[in-house]
Amino acid sequence: MEVALVIAVMVYMPFMVAAIMVGAIGRATGIGNNVGPLFLAIGSLGIVGFIVWCWLTIKYVRSNGQTIGKKILGIKVVRTDGSPISLGRIFWLRNVVNGLISIIPLYGIIDALFIFGESRQCVHDKIADTFVVKA
Repeated sequence: MEVALVIAVMVYMPFMVAAIMVGAIGRATGIGNNVGPLFLAIGSLGIVGFIVWCWLTIKYVRSNGQTIGKKILGIKVVRTDGSPISLGRIFWLRNVVNGLISIIPLYGIIDALFIFGESRQCVHDKIADTFVVKA
């Protein structure tokens, strides 16, 4: 959930701002449909936001097992034995494998409901042998 909010702010918001600005500039100047290059220039802010998000995420995950959202919330991901988690384990097992499994209908709901179990681990935590703790 926190990932979606951070991406929305850093990536999608610049695209939305660009679209609004291009529309306003197009109407104000009367250039109409010839705003493609302007939209591309302003919309590139979204690409820059995505690059910054990737860089910060990799930096925080490598240093402390935290994404940007987890850092803001004061939590982090560790292995079940308490040892630090690797970037590869988070990327491949918690994200890629979990993403592939998520094509199964209702998997997202089932994954989230596992947090209420005794181990307090979602399915993606069980797959990656991880759990979330206070940082």
